[in-house]
Amino acid sequence: MFPEEFADEQIRRYSSPGDTICDIFSGRGTSLLQGLLRKRHALAVDINPVAYCISAAKADVPRLSEVRAQLTLLEHEYEDANHTALEKQRLALPRFFHRAFYHSTLRELLFLRSTLNWKGAPVRNFIAALVLGSLHGEMDKSKSYFSNQMPRTISTKPDYSLAFWTREWLWPRKKNVFELLRQRAEFRLRTADVPPLDGTVVLGDARNAGQFFPQSLGKVTLVLTSPPYLNVTSYEEDQWLRLWFLGGEPNPTYGVVSRDDRHLSPTKYWEFLSEVWEGVVPLLSRGASLVCRIGGKDFGRKEMIDGLTGGLRDAFPKLRRKHPPVVSRIRNRQTEYFRPGSKGCLYEMDFAFTLT
Repeated sequence: MFPEEFADEQIRRYSSPGDTICDIFSGRGTSLLQGLLRKRHALAVDINPVAYCISAAKADVPRLSEVRAQLTLLEHEYEDANHTALEKQRLALPRFFHRAFYHSTLRELLFLRSTLNWKGAPVRNFIAALVLGSLHGEMDKSKSYFSNQMPRTISTKPDYSLAFWTREWLWPRKKNVFELLRQRAEFRLRTADVPPLDGTVVLGDARNAGQFFPQSLGKVTLVLTSPPYLNVTSYEEDQWLRLWFLGGEPNPTYGVVSRDDRHLSPTKYWEFLSEVWEGVVPLLSRGASLVCRIGGKDFGRKEMIDGLTGGLRDAFPKLRRKHPPVVSRIRNRQTEYFRPGSKGCLYEMDFAFTLT
């Protein structure tokens, strides 16, 4: 993944206002949002519902008044809801949830989980994205999280979390979900820049990107993306709690959202990316650019360069490198606090190509 500053620099360098850009591994929607702020038409694809929800919230930002009104409506609906049924749902959840959330907070989350219909109106998708941002985090550093002590970036596994909370004698704090969401909406929509344009986000496989945007065939001037890193993390596993809120299972799953979530084999990984590049071809305009940040574990820089370039040349025989790859080391991994000694990706590489 990459920060806003990197995305903004690449968008300004390789596209112009009015152009169309695309991110085929949208993640947090960084490329999409920066493109919209820079007055580019922005497209995005991701197979993970969490990434789709967050990206879609940035693609079509509602007015603060709409969010306030919707939260008031939802709170009234919660007051009139069948609380006996909600309590039965809460008690039926695995032990993790009872130590992760205060009992009234969990009931409110269960109500929103079943009521929001987050794939519907943009305002409800935006509220769902706010929930995902506050669902778990470091309660000793911020009052903006609903959960017991957890990383904000990943959902630690249930057994590990329970052992950690027991060892550290940690208990969840009572949070009013609706009030906290109002505070987060005020913060997000009062201080953040609102894009002048709306983007288009699709929940789907990146290999089918050319089929998702028929109105943009032959128009994309820049693909700015960061694929899942080779053998580094499983987004489905690491985002399991957020996936649960969006309707998934109350436990980590593997290969349910995507079988390409975490490749262990370099050969299979490069084959997967080759298929992705082929799927992008119909979208590209003449002279289109690709900027790609990539990383991995337990394989060298030359292998990374050769693997990415080889797969791209299969799809784009006229491929030209704009500049040598830029290498950066990864520091300050948040998971070190929760998983001391864990080994992840040690460095990332940034590539820029002219494709056609």
